[in-house]
Amino acid sequence: MKIIAGVDIGNSTTEVALGAFIQGKIYFLSSALTRTTGIKGTVDNVAGIKIALEKAAVKAGRPLQDISLVRLNEAAPVIGDLAMETVTETIITESTMIGHNPSTPGGLGLGVGILRSIEDIDFLEAGESYILTVPKSVDFETAARRIESAFSRNIDIRGLVVQNNDAVLIANRISKKIPIVDEVRDLHLLPLGVKAAVEVAEPGRVIEVLSDPYGIAGVFNLSPQETKLVIPIARALIGNRSAVILRTPKGDVTERKIPAGKIQLQGRKNIISIDINEGAEKIMAALKEVEPLLDANGEPGTNVGGMTQRIRQVMAGLTGQKPEEIHIKDLLAVDVSIPQKVKGGIAGEFFMESGVALAAMVQTSRVPMDAVARKLAEETGLEVEIAGVEANMAILGALTTPGTDKPLAIVDLGSGSTDAAIITADNQITSVHCAGAGDMVNMLINCELGLNDMSLAEEIKIHPLAKVENLFQLRMQDGSIQFFDKPLDPKVFGKLVLLKDGEMVPLEINHSLEKVCHVRRKAKRKVFLENTIRSLQKISPTGNIRHIEYVVMVGGSALDLEVAGIIADGLNEFGIVVGKGNIRGQEGPRNAVATGLVLSYSG
Repeated sequence: MKIIAGVDIGNSTTEVALGAFIQGKIYFLSSALTRTTGIKGTVDNVAGIKIALEKAAVKAGRPLQDISLVRLNEAAPVIGDLAMETVTETIITESTMIGHNPSTPGGLGLGVGILRSIEDIDFLEAGESYILTVPKSVDFETAARRIESAFSRNIDIRGLVVQNNDAVLIANRISKKIPIVDEVRDLHLLPLGVKAAVEVAEPGRVIEVLSDPYGIAGVFNLSPQETKLVIPIARALIGNRSAVILRTPKGDVTERKIPAGKIQLQGRKNIISIDINEGAEKIMAALKEVEPLLDANGEPGTNVGGMTQRIRQVMAGLTGQKPEEIHIKDLLAVDVSIPQKVKGGIAGEFFMESGVALAAMVQTSRVPMDAVARKLAEETGLEVEIAGVEANMAILGALTTPGTDKPLAIVDLGSGSTDAAIITADNQITSVHCAGAGDMVNMLINCELGLNDMSLAEEIKIHPLAKVENLFQLRMQDGSIQFFDKPLDPKVFGKLVLLKDGEMVPLEINHSLEKVCHVRRKAKRKVFLENTIRSLQKISPTGNIRHIEYVVMVGGSALDLEVAGIIADGLNEFGIVVGKGNIRGQEGPRNAVATGLVLSYSG
């Protein structure tokens, strides 16, 4: 009897299947799962492999040294988040602004004037219009009294910018209705003596003048060229109930452009150079024209140039190879809306810019995997070999799903890559690896929701969402309502929550339930569905996806609460039967590659 361990090193998880080979037959003993240590395909993986092997051995009731052979998958490195970056043209504009949206601004309308402090109100002269700043050291009653005194002297005060939460209190104590924006924490950063505009809309409405570039141009008498530069400012203010814009002295903030750049796609027969600003659809069309892709390079001095160079440097450092020996073998480009911080903003203002997210699959020599095998053998004393291509092994594992038979296609939905394979009735296997999977979905969610937290993006991706509408009522993401006999924890009142492990985890994000669900589903369609379709087209014997009848989804991302439905809906138009695998009738869609590595030992 020989005990064989199949080890699947993934981008996020390392899976093990343990089987006993007895008289030509395989009897599975156990399986195990742990987080991958390091970047897939590097020697840092060994620590995670050892943990997974030990778990599997304990489950099987065997000592680790009973394992006769460890079979590793050929783990092609996919750099995950290091290989994916939003690429857009960065525009830095001249202006200082507050894209402020306090819940209780005061007054109403649009006010334009010279910015001065309320401390200087006694020295203001008639004949000029003013916007006053009110620091927290001045309480609302004092501010209202001094403003009323100024009104009696015919001082034209057109609006207020207040540090405390006093807008309504001041508005109720003065005789004229002027726009008042409050809760401006960094009031001291406002440059006095410059022209300023304050706008407050009615309750339930949003500002109209300061969220329009031509409106801003009219207020500040901008030239056509200057109007073009304030577009990011106007975008940042769309949907706000209140706002302040200041015109800084010339030269305080300058304009600088970092172009998105061009990416050169090198195929076996031709080379195509395409501007990132052309968008994801044209980039993917160009990729199809050059296939198979041999390498990709970004234009020096641009965002995409920096990205491709960084990929090579990171992988060179991890593998000990030279950067020029690292080749990008596949790309996935996806259009994305990216929150861009407005230069000169003093309240963290952002505007949404269209960009392109790129995922890159990197191919190195087999040397790094040989190093993984050697180190694992040294540290465990076990015999180790590199056994097979992931997709080929996955299809052998998928065939252990009850109800499946050849011919069959599988799609392995991982975290870094989407792999596909097809096996014919006479056991001919064709496979392909495509860049982009769960990690890229996380990146898109992180970008579009402005989270700056990839761990939170992962949580949002995989868990159901709900809105706590009151202490006894929860509105689920599908629109259904759940009622409770006992009041919920007050800390979740009015919050968007994740339903995780039987608990409600509040999310501190300023987005509606509908927006978050829309962004999440859109990201999954763009990555998982796009990659599923293009990978199946590549493995189809005829190149036509309609000639594939049955598809089994495997891999960790197949467990996602929405992905299976999204892919099934997308493949329905092609007449394909698709469902989640259940490896060996007990593992669900996980463990397909590890199981295939064990099965392939017996031929």
